[in-house]
Amino acid sequence: MNSPNQPLPTFDEVLLCTPQTTAEQVGLFLRRCLIHCRGVEKIYTMLYADELSYDVSCRAEALFQHLQRFNSSYRLIILCNCEREHSYIPSVFSQYKVHMIPQRSLTEIQQYLQHHYRVTQPSNSAASVFKDNMCVGIVSSRRAGVGK
Repeated sequence: MNSPNQPLPTFDEVLLCTPQTTAEQVGLFLRRCLIHCRGVEKIYTMLYADELSYDVSCRAEALFQHLQRFNSSYRLIILCNCEREHSYIPSVFSQYKVHMIPQRSLTEIQQYLQHHYRVTQPSNSAASVFKDNMCVGIVSSRRAGVGK
């Protein structure tokens, strides 16, 4: 986010973990991250890794330990909820833990995202639904099931 021209992460660089995330999904992600490809400088991110089941977490750790021996220049960020730091993945990787405080203001982050998510040529698309020709938006309600 140092420059508005830096691209957003691609779909293969991010794994959003849930309790239903399988060991195969985590394995594919870790292989993309840890098997070196020349000329590829991606930063891989596992979001909510603390949500993984115990079995999946154990298998992910074993695969990580095996694959990291072949590549020492990987770039992997594992984001976890600080309230769940007792979970398996945060515990295993606790020696690498860094408490993050956003270095940019909320306004700067919003401007960066607006730069990347704005539709440049408005058309009759779903993007016209969101404010300022954004192609993404968040719709929420305090009450569940009221027609979102």
